Amino acid sequence: MLLTDVLATSAAVTATRSRTAKATAIADLLRRAAAEEVEPVTAWLSGEVRQGRLGIGWRTLSALSGPAAPEPSLTVLDVDRALAELAGVTGPGSAARRDALLRTLLGAATADEQHFLVRLLTGELRQGALEGVVLDAVATAADVPAPTLRRAFMLSGRLPETAALALTGGVDALVAVRLEVGRPVRPMLASPGSSLDAALADLGSEVTVETKLDGARIQVHRDGDLVRVWTRTLREVTDGVPELVERIRALPCTTAVLDGETLALDDDGRPRAFQDTMSRFGSDASDAGVLLSPFLFDVLHLDGRDLLDEPLAVRLDALAGLLAAEEHAALRMPGVRRPTPEQAAGVLEEALAAGHEGVVVKALDAPYAAGRRGRAWQKVKPVHTLDLVVLGAEWGYGRRSGRLSNIHLGARDPDGGEPLMVGKTFKGMTDELLDWQTRTFPELTAERAEWGLRLRPELVVEIALDGAQRSTRYPGGLALRFARVLRYRPDKTAAEADTLDAVRALLAGHPAD
Repeated sequence: MLLTDVLATSAAVTATRSRTAKATAIADLLRRAAAEEVEPVTAWLSGEVRQGRLGIGWRTLSALSGPAAPEPSLTVLDVDRALAELAGVTGPGSAARRDALLRTLLGAATADEQHFLVRLLTGELRQGALEGVVLDAVATAADVPAPTLRRAFMLSGRLPETAALALTGGVDALVAVRLEVGRPVRPMLASPGSSLDAALADLGSEVTVETKLDGARIQVHRDGDLVRVWTRTLREVTDGVPELVERIRALPCTTAVLDGETLALDDDGRPRAFQDTMSRFGSDASDAGVLLSPFLFDVLHLDGRDLLDEPLAVRLDALAGLLAAEEHAALRMPGVRRPTPEQAAGVLEEALAAGHEGVVVKALDAPYAAGRRGRAWQKVKPVHTLDLVVLGAEWGYGRRSGRLSNIHLGARDPDGGEPLMVGKTFKGMTDELLDWQTRTFPELTAERAEWGLRLRPELVVEIALDGAQRSTRYPGGLALRFARVLRYRPDKTAAEADTLDAVRALLAGHPAD
């Protein structure tokens, strides 16, 4: 298969907002792909390279650009082999070797192929083919049940490999995928709940109500003395969190897969700023001045027994047994099982009084549906919050002159298109945040305008708001009411931002999703 075939499909996907049309176009291409081509094709149509981040920026690629090939000749495997070679270059002379490899690759590409490769390598290939659309396409191309495919993807955490399994081995290969200690599972996510009463009315009395921390999601795997820790995006951070490793290694088990959150606490046991917690997952990960505390709320595997498909009630019993000893009790996420309405309200009140965000209401009969936002888990906060994508920023005036201030906010298109603008805000910004935006946003610029910058849709910001209303002002047909910035979310990608459906759920009289 030629690279130009992938470009044609990419263009077709970009040209339509129909989720069905996108999936059909991708499925047609996957059917034509040879077995060894499925993984790279799937990765590229998801906007990624299967070798992971290669650390190649616009400046490098611009300096290496040269004459384009007159006719397409590059194959999918040619490009994949070149990327694999690039990923493997290390040591003395590596920069010159990488430049030579890139120059050869781009020199063999047509102008359109060069444009595609540059966007792919810099993480800016936006085709509207989000994960869900590609999964639909794989299920169609391989003629396998979508739930079976999603489960295999949940357990493997890797879309290209899952696609290859489906297209080469069918249902049997997908069913054979099992949870493996040491391989992270895509985390189950909670949907926003409109209120505690509404969540309880929706899920009934067979629920647990747990504290919602203002922390970072973690997934911890233990195999004997080996403990590994991943973030919600499945990025391993084990080396940067030795205190978490030590706490898990002390538990009375041999193998385990645990789900929870971690955050930094002050001397009074109250949560420190979210940025303090996140600093441990960035360049300051070794900062011993910020210690993290783990809070576990689920167990997916324990001493040889997989618990994914068990009801939450069974998983919580297993977790309670694991943390039964007094020295481990503090690791359990606070909460109450089968609470009365008064007890549930008490959990929320205590969580807020302790400085936490709110509560999560969870159905006790629900299995672990990894990688999905279902109704079985609903997070309730005293104010509505949404995780939105920053699409642009306007130059400020008056006291904010010379700084990027008013930001444009977009919700994710549930059908896989580009994020749709639903509002603007300059509220909630400190001077420090304004300075950070002014330093950072130019690096993400897609287009400069007299009023400010249009940005590549990469940054996620958490917004507090009073609700939403219908509006013709913005492409999404909705507008946020009294939106203000709470914080940026470096732990989330644009693909994890809230959808237009989540905004629509905040319309007066509209039931929450």
